[in-house]
Amino acid sequence: MSSPDPQVRAARNPSTPSPVRGPVVAVTGAASGVGALLTERLAASEEIKQVIAIDERRGDCSQAQWHILDVRDPAIAEKLRGADVVVHLALDLDLETDGAARTAYNVRGTQTVLTAAAAAGVHRVVLCTSAMVYGALPDNELPLSEDAELRATAEATGVGDLLEVERLARRAPRAHPGLNVTVVRPATLVGGTDTALTRYFESPRLLVVAGSRPAWQFCHVEDLCSALEYAVLEKVDGELAVGCDGWLEQEEVEELSGIRRMELPSAVALGAAARLHRIGLTPSPAGDLAYTMYPWVVSVSGLHDAGWRPQWTNEEVLAELLEEVSGRRTVAGRRLGRKDATAAGAAGATVALLGAAAVVRRARKARRRI
Repeated sequence: MSSPDPQVRAARNPSTPSPVRGPVVAVTGAASGVGALLTERLAASEEIKQVIAIDERRGDCSQAQWHILDVRDPAIAEKLRGADVVVHLALDLDLETDGAARTAYNVRGTQTVLTAAAAAGVHRVVLCTSAMVYGALPDNELPLSEDAELRATAEATGVGDLLEVERLARRAPRAHPGLNVTVVRPATLVGGTDTALTRYFESPRLLVVAGSRPAWQFCHVEDLCSALEYAVLEKVDGELAVGCDGWLEQEEVEELSGIRRMELPSAVALGAAARLHRIGLTPSPAGDLAYTMYPWVVSVSGLHDAGWRPQWTNEEVLAELLEEVSGRRTVAGRRLGRKDATAAGAAGATVALLGAAAVVRRARKARRRI
C-alpha cells in the first residue's frame, strides 16, 4: 500500500507546523528603543521567517539571532547574508552627544549599512528619519503632503544628520541597482524617547513665541513599529510619513496638559536660546525652537492607502507623554536635578535661564568699556 501524499498527511495532522515563507529581516540598533520594540514585534510575527538582530550589545529578544558589532564595521556585510530586508535603526540622536561624533556615527553607519546590504544581496533597506526633515516654516501647508520638498536646515539637533541620511537613501538605488530603499518619517515620537520636543513638555511653562502658530502631531512608538512592519512586508514603499491623524493647536495642548504658557517676543526667545546653547547652559540649539513655533504636520496618506491606521490619537499620545515626563523639570532644554528645580522654582527657573544670556551680554559690554 502506497504512502499518503505529504499534503494529505499534513492535513490529517494539524500539529505539523507549516514553513514560514516570509522574509528574513535584519534590524540594526536592535538592543534598545524603537529597535528593541520592532525586533520583538517581528520575532513574534507569523509573517516573518527570521529576525537577525545587530547592535553593540545583546538585547532581550531571545528569538532573534544576535550579532554584536558596530554598524560602521564593514564586517556587517557578512552578518547580513541571507537577509531579505534590513531595517536600519542604529542612529544616535541623543541631545547630550557631541555633535561631530553624532554626525560621524549616523552618516558613516548609514553609508556602511547601505553598501553592506547591497553586497550581501539584500533587496530592501528601510530607513527611519523624521518628519522634521520637511522643516518647520510659517508658510507650511496643513498638512504637508509626503512628497513635499524637504526644506529643513541643519540648525536643529540631529536634523542635519537626517537630511544626509535622506540624501544617501535617494542615491543608493542608483549606486546599487536592485536595492530598494524605503524611508519612514515619524512625527514627534513618543514612548520612551528623549528629544528636545518631548523635553518641551517637562517645562514649568510652555514657551510660546509671539506671532507663531504651533501645530502638534505625535507618533507613538507602537504605531511607528507597525508602520515599519508594513514596509518590511512590502505593503508600502517609497518615502512615507507616519503619525496620528490630524493635529492639536497650541491652545488645545495647553488645555489638555494643564500647563500654562510663557509668551516671549521672537527676538528674545531665539536670541536667548542661541546664547544659552553657545555658552553650554543648554543642549538644544536655537533651531529646535522652530519646531515649537511653526507647523510641520504631515499627511500619512501612503500608509492609509495601504490599509494602515494609527492605533493612537494625538490626545492619547500627549497624555502618555505627560505621564512619562511627570516629575521631571526642564528649562530651555536643560533638564534640572531635583535640587535645581526646588531652588529655582517653576517660573523663576525659566526666567533665570532666559535671563542668563542677558547677564552674559551685559558683562561683555562692561568689559569692552573698561
